[in-house]
Amino acid sequence: MRVIVVGAGEVGYHVADRLAKERHDVVVVDVEAHRLEYVQSHIDVAVVEGSGASPAVLERAGLKEAGLLLAVTSVDEVNLVSCMTAQQRPGLVRVARVSNPDFYEERARVQPELFGVDLLINPERELALEAFRLLQSTAATDVAVFAGGAVQLIGLMVTEAAPIAGRSLAAIGADEVGRQLLTVAITRDGATIVPTGATEIRAGDHIYIVAAAREIPHALELAGHELSELRRVMLAGGSVETYYLAQLLQQHGVNAVAIVEDRTRAHELAEKLDRTLVLNGTVTDLELLELEGVGGMDAFVSLTDSDETNIISSLVARHAGAKQVITLVNRSDYVTLARHLGLDAAVSPRLSAANAILRYVRRGSVTRVATLKDTEAEAMSFTVAGTSPLVGVPLAEVKLAEGVIVGAIVRGRSVIVPRGRDALRAGDTAIVFALPGAVERVVQLFPS
Repeated sequence: MRVIVVGAGEVGYHVADRLAKERHDVVVVDVEAHRLEYVQSHIDVAVVEGSGASPAVLERAGLKEAGLLLAVTSVDEVNLVSCMTAQQRPGLVRVARVSNPDFYEERARVQPELFGVDLLINPERELALEAFRLLQSTAATDVAVFAGGAVQLIGLMVTEAAPIAGRSLAAIGADEVGRQLLTVAITRDGATIVPTGATEIRAGDHIYIVAAAREIPHALELAGHELSELRRVMLAGGSVETYYLAQLLQQHGVNAVAIVEDRTRAHELAEKLDRTLVLNGTVTDLELLELEGVGGMDAFVSLTDSDETNIISSLVARHAGAKQVITLVNRSDYVTLARHLGLDAAVSPRLSAANAILRYVRRGSVTRVATLKDTEAEAMSFTVAGTSPLVGVPLAEVKLAEGVIVGAIVRGRSVIVPRGRDALRAGDTAIVFALPGAVERVVQLFPS
């Protein structure tokens, strides 16, 4: 399928990269020639210089042959106009990135159909939701929720004191009989391992576990982390992400303090967030953070518009004693850097946007897609149709592609972490973990 991606920023680059690796015919459109040069030198896509709001530019990008238009520039109005420009093209699916909270207010809510938009995505709100889930799971580096929350995919760093360190998965499984959890991937020394029973867990590993929601506290303990309650959170920055996350914290009764450097923006947020204490100050000022009690906070979340400021302020908060630190990073190479510097978790708007877009691109039986930060792997949930070749066949007899694991099955109200003798039934929800080269094959196994 031909896909036109309007916008060669972090979001556009990452989505184009993912879709190109799945063998889609991708064309990236942007007004900045240097961005297009970077894209073309790093990924296998075509590029067109010009505005995605221009009919002529979209025609040069192959609009007549395209099945999907993704308008994901950093300017909401350009994205909406791009979709409007292409709305006369029959059979074309149009997705627009719209971030401004004002567009989502009840009195001014965007009506997608007026702009020819099939799906609105809001990376900043998606990121805030991810950050909130991470805050709820304390030590988690990644959290993705499936089947209405019944199943979670959680990323954890294995500590030196972890009960599972130095043991094989087969030995761990023998001790955890009856527990609904499964290790589906391990990142070690920059490489992703899809484990077998013989794989040994090591201290320092970054592991990904699929588990029933009730098992998450036990998974934390196995990786060597203590449970804690979320009561007080400090936010750094006056970004849109800060606004969305503060709203979520307010709704769940969590006390929040926001440090905002721009005085005007601080006043704006103070007016909109009636239950959040908003202070005007420098987010990297250790004296200010200590004065406001960062050492006693359950978590510190840095959400400024600068990756460097976010990393520095997070290190300052970590030094001052914050229990959990979450850092917003846009640059993909900074995600790993943040982890190496000892920060708990990094969140990225590009990954948040990609999750929403990839789920919609796949559609059909795909109900959820989650991309992971330290690996290119994906976790997907499918509604199992009666026409799937997997129905009724024990998983031990199914020849899945290399790099694929069925991590969980949701059947009614039951969560099953499958063994070789288990088989899928029509109507089940299957959560599947897959490396990029196997995604296309996995999707074919779950027809709608």
